[in-house]
Amino acid sequence: MKPGNIIRLIVFVTLILFLAKPELFSGFFSLFTKNNQPAIYNQGSLLDITLNHLGIVLAATAASTIIAVGLAIIVTRPFGAEFLPLSRSLANIGQTFPPVAVLALAVPMLGFGTAPTLVALFLYGLLPIFENTLTGLTNLPPAVTDAAKGVGMTGWQRLIKVELPLALPVILAGIRLSVVISLATATIGSTVAARTLGEVIIAGLLSSNTAFVLQGGLIVGVLAVLIYDALSALERYLMARTGQLGRAAA
Repeated sequence: MKPGNIIRLIVFVTLILFLAKPELFSGFFSLFTKNNQPAIYNQGSLLDITLNHLGIVLAATAASTIIAVGLAIIVTRPFGAEFLPLSRSLANIGQTFPPVAVLALAVPMLGFGTAPTLVALFLYGLLPIFENTLTGLTNLPPAVTDAAKGVGMTGWQRLIKVELPLALPVILAGIRLSVVISLATATIGSTVAARTLGEVIIAGLLSSNTAFVLQGGLIVGVLAVLIYDALSALERYLMARTGQLGRAAA
């Protein structure tokens, strides 16, 4: 096993152990407390909060992926090319408005809790996935697409069996970026009563407990790095597979 993979495995196991048995790490985090403050977050289960945080990110990313990939497919078809500027403007909405502003606008309509956070993360995740999907679908190897047309594939068959598989590594890069952004951005959901790791950080800030802030920040940071690395590895694998497909068609 490569040294880098060994380090990732150690970090992953340490994270799981911390979430399952945080009291084992109280000695370390007590270094960041004062005046007999609790060393480990004690207002809820760190494991439950982390799973809820990941669930919100997963749901928002899945919704962003479905809409962004769908829009990119439509505007790369002859009948939908004229909608490209409109689709790009829609995808840019999430990046134009800061998530805090989206939350402020969504709360009066959706109330407090998870719903406004999902809306903010959904909008924020559209642009990278849309642009990457657009890039992937418009930069396909001509030899492969010509070969697909030559064997009599319909437009739908080319999309499902050739275009999307070839574009998948580029699409996955956009999803990877969206997930990492959402992992960090989801913490602000706790300002509107969503159950995310932001509540650990906020609790630490309100009580001046650096240990709480460090715990929330470390969990989010480690999750972002591990997920980023996992998706990067999958992306490299898919690129190798699509490279083989392109060479076979050529």
